[in-house]
Parts: sequence; C-alpha cells; structure tokens
Amino acid sequence: MREETSLIKLKIHKRNWVAAYARKKDLKMTQREFYQTIVAGTINEEVIAKAQELIEKMDAANAARREKVSKKAQENAPLVEKLVEMLTDEPLTATDIAAALEVSPQKASALARTAVSQGAAVSQDVKGPKGKCKGYTRA
Repeated sequence: MREETSLIKLKIHKRNWVAAYARKKDLKMTQREFYQTIVAGTINEEVIAKAQELIEKMDAANAARREKVSKKAQENAPLVEKLVEMLTDEPLTATDIAAALEVSPQKASALARTAVSQGAAVSQDVKGPKGKCKGYTRA
C-alpha cells in the first residue's frame, strides 16, 4: 500500500513538474524556435518580443565591448601622451617620433594613428627622404 501511494505521489509530482516546464517554455522562445518561425514566415507578437530581446542583448554586448580597453591600449597610453606633448606645428614623421620615444617606427606610426583617432594630432602628407610619407602635428 505504501508503495502505491508513493508511486501516485511521484506521478503527481512528475505531472506538476512537466506542466510547470511547459508553462515556462511557453513564456520563453528559444533561438532555434525563433529562427524556425522566421523561416516559416510566421511573424507574431512572440517573435517580435524575441527579436527585441535579442537586439537589447546585442546592444548591451556592443556597449560593453566599446567600453573595454585592451591591455595593449593601456600600455600604450603613456606613450601616446608623450607623443602628443612632443608634437608641434612642424610635422614629425614616424621615424622622428620613433627616435624620440625609443620605439620602432612601426610602433611610432601606430601610436601616431591612435593620437589622430583621439583627436590630439593631425596627419598630413609630407615629403620625406624616400618620397611622400605621413607627418604628424598637434591638433
């Protein structure tokens, strides 16, 4: 008799759990169901709500990525500040900047481009020993 009541209780519990799971599933659409609904051409309120939810998640992820500063950018920040301090109205090439900051010309060029993107410097074409090259002046 005890085994029968425990089995009945288990069945009732299982039935309640299945019903609760079904209710939860009804409230939330999976991405697979979302895409299948779109492919089928059925646009309803649930699909629109899921699309808005996905757009909000995408916007939040993009905002977090934009605010995050990479380790390299943190390391280069003091060098960019030194570069901006040494710029004048006379254009300096990446080679000149590299010699002053004691870095490679490639790194100096990258630092100068960063300063330009931050609005602290301006690039212009200047005549160099090997033809045209970029010269950087203070903004």
